[in-house]
Amino acid sequence: MSGHQQNTEAFIDYLKFQKRYSHYTIISYTTDLKSFFSFIELNFTVSKVSRITSAMVRSWLASLKEYKLTSRSVNRKISTLRSFFKYLLRQQVITTNPLTQITALKTSKRLPSFVEEQEMDDLLNLVQFHETWEGETDKLIINLFYNAGIRLSELINLKPGQVNYQQQSIKVLGKGNKERIIPVSDELLADLSNYLKKKSAKVGADNSVVFVTEKGLKLYPKYVYNIVNKYLATVTTNKKKSPHTLRHTFATHLANNGADINAVKELLGHSSLAATQIYVHNSIQKLKDVHKKAHPKA
Repeated sequence: MSGHQQNTEAFIDYLKFQKRYSHYTIISYTTDLKSFFSFIELNFTVSKVSRITSAMVRSWLASLKEYKLTSRSVNRKISTLRSFFKYLLRQQVITTNPLTQITALKTSKRLPSFVEEQEMDDLLNLVQFHETWEGETDKLIINLFYNAGIRLSELINLKPGQVNYQQQSIKVLGKGNKERIIPVSDELLADLSNYLKKKSAKVGADNSVVFVTEKGLKLYPKYVYNIVNKYLATVTTNKKKSPHTLRHTFATHLANNGADINAVKELLGHSSLAATQIYVHNSIQKLKDVHKKAHPKA
């Protein structure tokens, strides 16, 4: 095993067992590092990570242009290397960090895509869901995403014991195994309770999680994505119609209706306020639109 492989494996183990990053984040980091070291070994024949320079990193970043990656994608790769070399520095594998002289590319700030309040009302009150197990599951999934703003992985892995009927809340396990409590409505709790009672009558159903398929199997990401995409398409023309769109919708509607930004941060499970601030921009944009339409001098 080469030195590069050993360092990469040690770093990935650190992300898995200490940082507790998600499976998909681990795959992303692993892919970036594999690509980087393949380039280094092919073009510079450097066997020791301590001999990697800023110029070599810049050469790799320049080589990515042929793949026509967005600035956001390149910045993610820079972030991967930055975390990797910081780790090696702490482990005293290297004495200088080649990423200190690498700056991220400028990106245009994109406001998160969300569904309007009236559109969500139409989806939950007017759109017909089939009176079958799949139909009930579909509607409850849409409801939970919108009411709680949870992530796709948090919904799939939600356990019956995480639903607290007395405190009218659910407890979810977020990124880095961080727990957070999210209040939910009486109506949603009643729907969850009825769903779980019906599920208990299903022979062989997976009782470790709340949501299962018609066959009683735990849901998988693509299954849930298809559900959300299908139903959002009935009420919105937005290009993005994913579970994360409903998370954005949850946060944007809270901000638009005057919720404290720190409270939104806690409900979303963000580690810093910076990640939550973007929903304030959506709220400000709504005020601008109202002002433009209503003010005689606008």
